[in-house]
Amino acid sequence: MLHRLRSRRAFTLLEVLVVLVVIALLAALVAPQILGRVSQARGTAASAQLELLGTALDSYRLDNGRYPTTEQGLRALRERPTRAPVPAGWRGPYLRKDVPLDPWGRAYEYRSPGRKNPDGYDLVTLGRDGASGGEGEDADLVVP
Repeated sequence: MLHRLRSRRAFTLLEVLVVLVVIALLAALVAPQILGRVSQARGTAASAQLELLGTALDSYRLDNGRYPTTEQGLRALRERPTRAPVPAGWRGPYLRKDVPLDPWGRAYEYRSPGRKNPDGYDLVTLGRDGASGGEGEDADLVVP
């Protein structure tokens, strides 16, 4: 009788395999949904960061009459530039924290005057692939 109780408490190999198959099927159904959300979240985060940087650049321009030069870069939003033209009206820092990297771990590309916006600036992240162009998560995001 004791032998019967012991055998009833243990799982059979078949039961363990069925549970593993069910878990694998659930993972196969859920994983694409989660991964799709991660790439969507990165694009949303990049857009929000670009918008924040654009607002800080506009504040800089209001105080100084021009955007930071390409050489001064986005660092001018945190530290008063020492390269010419040195801004006389600098009232920064214009960002609370250091200039962030894009969600893919690369620096945002900043150019002033811009190629696409010669009267302003170009602020771009090249997406997941780090190359110009692309679609989906590889697409470039640009401040209009």
